[in-house]
Amino acid sequence: MNTLTDAWDWLADSAHWAGDDGIWHRLTQHLLLTVVCLLISCLIALPVALVLGHLGKGGALAVNISNVGRAVPTFAVLVLLLLTPLGKWGEGPTVVALVLFAVPPLLTNAYVGMRGVDRSVVQAARGMGMTGRQMLWRVEAPLALPLIMSGVRIAAVQLVATATIAALAGGGGLGRIITAGFNLASTPQVVAGAVLVAVFALLVEGVFEAVERLAPGWARKTGKG
Repeated sequence: MNTLTDAWDWLADSAHWAGDDGIWHRLTQHLLLTVVCLLISCLIALPVALVLGHLGKGGALAVNISNVGRAVPTFAVLVLLLLTPLGKWGEGPTVVALVLFAVPPLLTNAYVGMRGVDRSVVQAARGMGMTGRQMLWRVEAPLALPLIMSGVRIAAVQLVATATIAALAGGGGLGRIITAGFNLASTPQVVAGAVLVAVFALLVEGVFEAVERLAPGWARKTGKG
């Protein structure tokens, strides 16, 4: 209980919120890193999943290969990348490691969503003379959107929780608060940093939940028929 009280006192100290090492600055770094990695992951995973889901070929193999990456700890990937020439590119290794971590849920959910679209609807669209591209963007992708967004939400929350590894490679973010606490042997600071990461992840989850509630009814369907 004393540790939690001390952690609260650390968070309540205004001196810990200002400056380059302050919470606001570290939070901004953490948010920026998360957004960049999420955007890159979406640009990689979603086009592949949409096309493979539309074609119905090669998707299962791609999903299985991407899911193998889940068995490899992100920290281990980061360490290996730091030993390569990429390690000289600032936060390059961190970004690559986090992107590889975020791709599987994006790819899996988008592909499953595409394949879960009612085939009779697809056949009806084809019967109306729609081209493959028109069916993809006007029929399949909109109907798969709930699962696609579910994958984006999962990836975003996972990135927030895992982006703390940036501190281990000399990067910024909330992880720097935790590592600084370890270096100073300050348990309250370590706990405070962990609480900040957890609260940030919950806030991101809440934002996605709010967006889902405000979305049109068809976009809130689970995609399970």
